[in-house]
Amino acid sequence: MDQQIINYQRIQQAIEYLSAHVTDQPSLEEVAEQVHLSPFHFQRMFKEWAGISPKKFLQYLTKEYLKSHIIQSPNFLELSEQAGLSSSSRVHDLFSKLEGVTPQEYKSMGEQLTIRYGFHSSPFGACLIGSTKRGICHLVFIEEKNKEEELGKLEDNWPLAKLVEDPGTTVNWCSHIFSTPNDQKQEKPRLSLFVKGTYFQLKVWEALLQVPFGALCTYAHISAAVGNPHAFRAVGTAIGHNPVGYLIPCHRVIRKEGTLGGYRWGVERKRVILGWEAATVSQQ
Repeated sequence: MDQQIINYQRIQQAIEYLSAHVTDQPSLEEVAEQVHLSPFHFQRMFKEWAGISPKKFLQYLTKEYLKSHIIQSPNFLELSEQAGLSSSSRVHDLFSKLEGVTPQEYKSMGEQLTIRYGFHSSPFGACLIGSTKRGICHLVFIEEKNKEEELGKLEDNWPLAKLVEDPGTTVNWCSHIFSTPNDQKQEKPRLSLFVKGTYFQLKVWEALLQVPFGALCTYAHISAAVGNPHAFRAVGTAIGHNPVGYLIPCHRVIRKEGTLGGYRWGVERKRVILGWEAATVSQQ
């Protein structure tokens, strides 16, 4: 198994333990024992991944911290400005556009479309990436044991498309996707997303793209952004069908009381991603 995936699994396990025993304030030695590493090696591994110590990382996962970082603006279009990010923020630097399939393309189920895919490691575990000439169409986090199952879901979503295993192409996208905002200062190609969904789903996914790196919003924010302030359930369903994890940042949507809510790829993964983003912002 790839070392990056092994390290992620250890980090997730450690964060789960820390979160479950936060009132006990476990020592570094106790946490390291949970992941079968020496305190020295665990501390080094964690700092290489997050840039900060496990103890400091934990402060970004408290209910109070999460609640305090929910954007308060009633105008969703002001999210970036309120978060202190300009129009040149990572959101705008990383993407050129999100494009939805046309009704005719939706009906054709991917006919005459070639999707190149690859399995890769990321800071948040293994992932499957699919891309077309028009943009990235698929990104999901997976477990090593269910690779074929996840590939089957990609095939089911685009049943008439030609799927080509091509990790040499998708590995470059993987590196770009999981870079930090500081990494974006380097000149890199901009990303396009090419997704299949209903009009309502596309509106929700477009709204999610406006949530800046390190910021949080609520289901109410997204509902208001799509012009239906009371459509919480429909918004939650659309978020759950997000075909491009992390890039369309559904992990940044939490409940108004500061709890995480659900996540298609596991609440613990969501906890890890949010902590990592907060730690990254704190070091800028």
